[in-house]
Amino acid sequence: MKELVFLVEGEAERCLLDTFLPRVLPEGVGHRVIPFQGKQDMEKRMNMRIRGYLNPQARFIVLRDQDSHTDCIALKRSLQERCAGTQREAHCLVRIACTELETFYLADLAAVGQGLGISGLDRYQSQRKFRDPDRLGSPSRELSALTKNRYEKRDGSARIGQHLALENTRSPSFHHFVAGIRRLSAQLLDA
Repeated sequence: MKELVFLVEGEAERCLLDTFLPRVLPEGVGHRVIPFQGKQDMEKRMNMRIRGYLNPQARFIVLRDQDSHTDCIALKRSLQERCAGTQREAHCLVRIACTELETFYLADLAAVGQGLGISGLDRYQSQRKFRDPDRLGSPSRELSALTKNRYEKRDGSARIGQHLALENTRSPSFHHFVAGIRRLSAQLLDA
């Protein structure tokens, strides 16, 4: 079976992907989301999960928040090194959400408004901080303040994921994430 396997930090990412992936993945490519119990658990166990995965056609996407890690490139390299030695490193792709998963949402305030049932949020998109949300220090705090605490990580991620614009480029990390999904999907279909 041709499938993409997503290794993610936790349940919020799983909730997002469960509603978002059906809109991104082409017919003929399945998916599975493997959530961990936070980034430490993920870094400790991801190598074993990739190595032990039974489907030889699977491709893996590791998605992790940058959080307080100052060097995004070094973090990505560290995760790529963890994929090494699995004998599947050529089938692994690492993507970093700069700074947090909520950056993806702040890049598309129309989707946030639709998902959470809050009208008028999209008018804030022209503010400087929301034109380039990858640079924000605490996107989750910004999102909570903007939605007057109506955003909750799991439920909010599932509801917003249904509406995220696939072609949105305001968050380069989101854009690279979607491009990576599409590239690996195309490789699976061509194989």
